[in-house]
Amino acid sequence: MNSSRQDLKYTWRAVRREPGFFTAAVAIIALGIGANTAIFSVVHGILFRPVDFQAADRLVWIENNGGDGGLSSRTTRAANYGDWKRMNQSFEDMAGYMAFFDYGSYTLTGRGEPERLVGVPVTGNFLPFLGVKMALGRNFVEEETRDNAPPAIILTHGLWQRRFGGDPAIVGRALTLNDTAASVIGVLPATFDFGAVFTPGLRIDMLLAFPISPKTDRNGNTLAVLGRLKPGTGIGQARTEFDALNSQIKSENKNRYEFGARMTPFQDHLTARFRRGLLVLLSAVGLVMLIACTNLSNLLLARATSRRKEVAIRAALGASRWRLVRQMLIESLLISMTGAALGLGLAYTAVHWLTAARGIGIPLLATVRVDPMALLFTVLAAVATGVFMGTVPALQVSSTRASEAMNDAGRGTSEGRRGGWVRSGLVVTQVALACLLLVGAGLLIRSFERVLDVDLGFRAEHAASWRVETGDRYKTTVERRAFFDRVARRVETLPGVQSAGMTDALPLSRDRSWGLGVKGVQYAPGQYPNAHPRIVDGRYIQTMKIRLVAGRLFEEGDTADRERVMLINEKAAKRLWPGENPIGKVARFGSGDGRVVGVVSNVRHQSVEQEAELEAYLPLSQADNGSLELVVRTKLDIEAVAPAVRAALKEIDPALVGGEYQTLDTLVERAVSPRRFLMLLLAGFAGAALLLASVGIYAVVSYSVGQRRQEIGIRMALGAQAAAVRRMVMAKTAGLAGLGIAIGGAGALVLGRLTASLLFGVEPADPVTFAGTGVVLVSVALLAGFWPARRASRVNPVTALRGE
Repeated sequence: MNSSRQDLKYTWRAVRREPGFFTAAVAIIALGIGANTAIFSVVHGILFRPVDFQAADRLVWIENNGGDGGLSSRTTRAANYGDWKRMNQSFEDMAGYMAFFDYGSYTLTGRGEPERLVGVPVTGNFLPFLGVKMALGRNFVEEETRDNAPPAIILTHGLWQRRFGGDPAIVGRALTLNDTAASVIGVLPATFDFGAVFTPGLRIDMLLAFPISPKTDRNGNTLAVLGRLKPGTGIGQARTEFDALNSQIKSENKNRYEFGARMTPFQDHLTARFRRGLLVLLSAVGLVMLIACTNLSNLLLARATSRRKEVAIRAALGASRWRLVRQMLIESLLISMTGAALGLGLAYTAVHWLTAARGIGIPLLATVRVDPMALLFTVLAAVATGVFMGTVPALQVSSTRASEAMNDAGRGTSEGRRGGWVRSGLVVTQVALACLLLVGAGLLIRSFERVLDVDLGFRAEHAASWRVETGDRYKTTVERRAFFDRVARRVETLPGVQSAGMTDALPLSRDRSWGLGVKGVQYAPGQYPNAHPRIVDGRYIQTMKIRLVAGRLFEEGDTADRERVMLINEKAAKRLWPGENPIGKVARFGSGDGRVVGVVSNVRHQSVEQEAELEAYLPLSQADNGSLELVVRTKLDIEAVAPAVRAALKEIDPALVGGEYQTLDTLVERAVSPRRFLMLLLAGFAGAALLLASVGIYAVVSYSVGQRRQEIGIRMALGAQAAAVRRMVMAKTAGLAGLGIAIGGAGALVLGRLTASLLFGVEPADPVTFAGTGVVLVSVALLAGFWPARRASRVNPVTALRGE
C-alpha cells in the first residue's frame, strides 16, 4: 500500500511537471474513447440489444413471399392473417399493422390550426402482443375493432405532449379527424416509439384499430405480420407448419391470390440491411482508437527515453523492474481514465445528436442510449488503452542497463537504435491504419457520388409537395375530381409557379403493386408481371419533368365515360411487348383493362440504388382517390412560394392543412440517408486518423532530429549542405510513409472484398481511390516532416557539437 501511494504521488508530480503533455494526451484519448463509446452505443443499440418488447427473442417477422412486386408482395391479406392465427400451432399469438398507412392521413381540426396527423391502423391485440403498457387510458376493446365502429384512437406520447401539453384529461375527449369525431382512449408511453422501430424516419402520431374482416380483406395484401413463437418451438418448425398450412388454405379457398409465409427473427428483419455497414463503422472507430493509442505510445516512448537516466538511477538504488513498469503503467492509466471520463461526456453528446437527427431511415436509431453496457465498454476501453499505451515504453526503458542508459542518453551520441526502430514501427502502423480508413472512406464517398449521379427519371430541384385531402366534405367521385382539378389550376396561377400536378404516390415513397399483363395472354403460375400503379392528373408528368418517350400524355378528353387509358414506363413496354410498339395495345391492370396511349421514362420509385420497376400511370379523371400529393414546381426558392400556396389552399377550402410541405430534394435525401450516415461518419474517422498519423509522423521525425542534433552538426561541419540534410530527413519521412501505405494498401485490398456489398458503382480495388489515398498520405507525411527537416538544416555545427 505504501509503494502504491508513493507511485500515485510520483505520478501526480509528473502531471504537474508536464501539464502540456498530459493535457494533449488526455484530449486525444477523450476523443478516441468518446467516439468509440458513441459508436458502440449505436451498434449495440441497433444490432445486439433486444428490442424492448415482450419475449423479444421469440418474435418472428412473417411476410408474403410474392416475389419482387414491392410492399404488396411482402404483406398479406386480412383473411390469410385470420386463418394463420386461428389454425397454427407454432405461435402463442400473432399481431399486425396496416403497412400502407401512409396512403391516408388525418386532418385534426377544432381548437388551434388544422394539423395533419399520421395514424397507423393496428390489430386490436397489437399493443398487448408487444407488451406495451399504456401511459394513460386503455387499449382497444373488441367492439372498437369491428367494421364501422365509432373511431377510437390512441395518441403517441409525442403528440400528446406537443399538441395537448400532456393534459391527462385528454383520455375520453373527442377529437375531430377528417370531419369525424374520434374518441381518445389512451396515450402510449414515451418508451414506445412505433416510428423508430417500424417506420424509421417517419413521425407517427396515433394508432387506430384495424378490423380483420371481409371488407379489409378486399383491399388485398396490406398487413405486416408479427408472431411470437411458443416456448421450445423453433422458427424452422414454424416454417414447416406454415408451408402445409398455406397449401391447405389455398386448396380450400380458390379465390385467394398466391401467397406464402417467409419467416425471419424480428431483430434480424430490423437490422439485416444495416448490419455490415454498422460493423464496418465500429471497426473504423476502433482503428482510430488504435491509431490514437499508437500515437500516444510513441509520445510516451519519446518521453520515457528522455527519462532513461532517471530510471537507471532508480534501478541502481534498488527499484525492481516491476516497480518501474508499474510506475509507467500508472501514468498511462491515469491519462486513459481521465480521457475516458471526458470522452464519456462527448459520447453522451454525440449519441444525443445522432438520435435526434431527423430523416435517417435506420430502425432503432432513435432508441439508442448510452446504457450500462456502453459504460462497461468505456471502462474496459480505458483500461485496455492505458495498458496498451504504457506497456511498450515501460518495457523498453525498464530493460535498459544503467551503463547503456548513461551512454545512450549522454552528450555526443545519436538516438538509440532500439528506441528508433520501435518509434518508426509505431509510425508505420499508424500510417497503415490510416490508409485502411482512408481507402474505406474514399470508396464510400465515391459510391455516394455515384448514387447522387443516378438518373432518377425526374428532377427533384425546385419542387415540393403538399398533401391534399378531401375528407368527408366531398361525397362523390365527381366532386373529388373537380376539387383536385380546382386546386391544381389555382396553384398553377400563383406568381413564380411553373406548373402543378397531382399524384397519389411520390417517387421514393410507396411501392404497392398490381398485376399488369397483356390482355389475352396466359401467364404461367407465379410469372404474372407486377407493376407499381400511379394515379396522376394531366399535369403531373410535366411537373415532375418525366420524359415522354412515345405517344401522348393524358388529355382532358380522357374522362370517366371514355375508354380507360394508361401510360407505362419503358421497362413495362419492353417486358410486355418486347420489340413492338406498345401504343394502342391493351393491358390488364389491376381489376380492369386499359389502352396504352403513351410511354414515359423509367422513374426510380423504390430506391435510388435500385433499378426502376414496371410502372403504370392511370388518369385521375378515370380513377378515384380522396388523398393526393400536390406537386409544385417553381423557378423561385420553395420557401418564397410556400406562403402563397398555403393561402391558395385555404382560399379553396379553409379545412386544408397548407403549412406542411416537403421538398422533393428531401425525399431523395431521406432515401440516401443510411448511406450518407455511414459515409459521413467513416469520412470523419478517416480524417481523424489522418490527423493523428500526421501528428505521429511529426513527433517522431522531430524527436529524431533532436536526438541526432550532434550527428547533424558533425555532418555539416564536414561540409554537408543544408539541402542535403533536408533531403536526408525528408527521405526518412517518405520511407516511413511509403512502408505504411504499402502495408495499409494491401490490407485495404483484402478488406475491400468483405465490404463490397456497401459499394455502389465502384469496385473494391478502385484505382482512383487507392491512388488518391496514396497521394494524400504522402503529402501529409511530407508536410509533417518538412518543419523538422527545415529545423535540422539550420543546425549550427558549433553549438550542436557543444551540446547547446
